[in-house]
Amino acid sequence: MSRLETAFYDLGHLDLLAEKNTPIHRLDPRVKVVVTLLFILYVVSFDRYEVARLLPFFLFPAVLIGMADLPFGYLWRKLLLVSPFVLFIGIFNPFLDREILLQVGPLGISGGWISLLSILLRFILSVGAGLLLIATTGFPAICMSLEKLGAPKVFTVQLLMLYRYLFVLIEETIRMIRAYTLRSFAKKRIRYPVFRHLLGNLLLRTLDRAQRIHMAMLSRALTGEIRIARQFKFGPAELFSLAGCIVLLTFMRFADIAEFLGKLILETVT
Repeated sequence: MSRLETAFYDLGHLDLLAEKNTPIHRLDPRVKVVVTLLFILYVVSFDRYEVARLLPFFLFPAVLIGMADLPFGYLWRKLLLVSPFVLFIGIFNPFLDREILLQVGPLGISGGWISLLSILLRFILSVGAGLLLIATTGFPAICMSLEKLGAPKVFTVQLLMLYRYLFVLIEETIRMIRAYTLRSFAKKRIRYPVFRHLLGNLLLRTLDRAQRIHMAMLSRALTGEIRIARQFKFGPAELFSLAGCIVLLTFMRFADIAEFLGKLILETVT
């Protein structure tokens, strides 16, 4: 199996995780969408030099992974896959911001290193929260909940179609690469003229495939409404979960838990 095929099946694994039957999976998607958006908003609202106050926020994804029975290794590999882009954004901070902000013995740590660490922590928390949302809800349910929360129907349907079209694109790419490999005596590299023709052919094939899928959807009475098999309802459990998460996240954002724990540990030691 090629790397592209492995990535294709690995991408669809998030949808399989969303089919589990845990207390987190059974919650109404609107609760999870609102809590995730609030979590990301609070995480990115911290100062660029803030590190210690971000650490308590790791409690939220840790509890979710445990309650939803999600594989931590799989989610961590997903984060590592896009981490180079974040490193590229903040890698120059230590060279641009050289003012010493923290002294650890003889070692002075500049503001650039602290801001780089803060960017990495916020990336892990925000992107990890998005992955957890998809793994516990499913992308169709997320689009449906966005529509019920007031997002334009055109936006939610287009977002769902874009997600589905990604699988069509990857599937057609896998077929073309497999056909080329069988006809090129297992050459590892694709020559540029051949790659150019494959790219144009891929566009035509995916457009044709998407059109046939759209016609099939119309023949099955597509009305633009997002429908999913699992039924959700907003009940007392959802209300309690939403209120509890809002109170907890707000407390973690505006209360300095790290400073309180540090003072408590120092008083205990001394």
